[in-house]
Amino acid sequence: MPEALIVVLVVEDEPLIRMSVVADLEDANFIVYEASDAKEAISILEAQREITLVFTDVDMPGTMDGVLLAAYVRDRWPPIKIIITSGQRNLRPDDMPTESRFIAKPYQREEVVSMIETLLA
Repeated sequence: MPEALIVVLVVEDEPLIRMSVVADLEDANFIVYEASDAKEAISILEAQREITLVFTDVDMPGTMDGVLLAAYVRDRWPPIKIIITSGQRNLRPDDMPTESRFIAKPYQREEVVSMIETLLA
C-alpha cells in the first residue's frame, strides 16, 4: 500500500526562514506550498484541496496573524492539522484552536518533521 502524501502549507513572512523550512520539508519528501501572509495562505488553501497541514508563524503582516489564520482554517477546513510557531511568544493550548500544536523558534528540522508525521499518523 503506498504511503499517503503529506502536503504542507508553510505560512511565514520572513523569506529566509520560509525558504529554509520549505527546503527542510521537501527534503523529508513532503509536498510543500508556501505563503507570506494569511491572505495568500487562504487563496492557496482554496485552490489546493490536498493540503493536509498548515505550518504558520504567529506574527505576520496584514489583518490576520497566525493564530487567527489557524482559527479560520480550523473552522473552514476541520480535517487540516495545524502547527503554530513563534520566536516571540510561547502559546499554550488554550491560546490556539482545538488540536493545534505549538513549536517555538528556533526549531530543528527533525523536530518539525516528527511533529508533522505524528499529527498525520
